Amino acid sequence: MKVLCPEGWAKPIGYANGIAAPAGQIVFIAGQVGWSAQQVFESEDLVPQFEQALKNVLAVLAEAGGKPEHICRITAFCCDKPEYLRVRGELGKIWRSLMGKHFPAMSMIFVSDLLDHPGKIELEATAVVPG
Repeated sequence: MKVLCPEGWAKPIGYANGIAAPAGQIVFIAGQVGWSAQQVFESEDLVPQFEQALKNVLAVLAEAGGKPEHICRITAFCCDKPEYLRVRGELGKIWRSLMGKHFPAMSMIFVSDLLDHPGKIELEATAVVPG
């Protein structure tokens, strides 16, 4: 994969402006919330929900033979902007523990609610697994 950053642009921190991926199997991962494989929320807090949601994304990706570095794009939907900003450092530690230093193209969207209560964050992803 090639990280895309136009000449003269400041380097983004914690994400990529774009990713160019070679041909391979495209994997679309539906929004994953922070619940267990049995669809049970074990916490109502953002940090553990984020960790579980990211683990869920990676579990679905693994079913297609993919690894974290194959993720090209993640969209995050979060219900609590002030809490997100307050715990961003903790989320970064979780990110690095699961994703290493791989930062795909990402968008963060703040929403009023998620379908699955008491979900606070939902992550959807697109990956390209080399053929």
